[in-house]
Amino acid sequence: MTDTGSQSTKDTALKVDDLRTHFRTLDGIVRAVDGVSFEVGRGETLGVVGESGCGKSVTAMTILRLLAMPPASIESGAVWYGDRDLLQLSEREMRSIRGNEISMIFQEPMTSLNPVLTVGRQIGESIQLHQGTTKKEALD
Repeated sequence: MTDTGSQSTKDTALKVDDLRTHFRTLDGIVRAVDGVSFEVGRGETLGVVGESGCGKSVTAMTILRLLAMPPASIESGAVWYGDRDLLQLSEREMRSIRGNEISMIFQEPMTSLNPVLTVGRQIGESIQLHQGTTKKEALD
């Protein structure tokens, strides 16, 4: 078993440690993410699957810090990206990471991948937008 109590190693691209994200509602607290931990190694791709409502999107949106606070609150945990805890970075630092270094393909129909276009083309468009590359550079 891996020790998840500290920052990531040089072979770990992303390390989520005991992440807890809650939402305050009129009916009480919803514990949408409750103690999630995982690691993604360099060069690996992570696909998160699970039943509807199990916390996949909230976990990803917490990692990218895309949730409105309030009503959301990150109660505890750490998200290590290299030697930086993403939960401790400024919004400006996070904007430079989102899309350029860490991305999410949302499951909402209006923001997900288009089945008529190749995945490469759609990801290439994102690279062009965020990194200012040409179409050829983005596809290479």
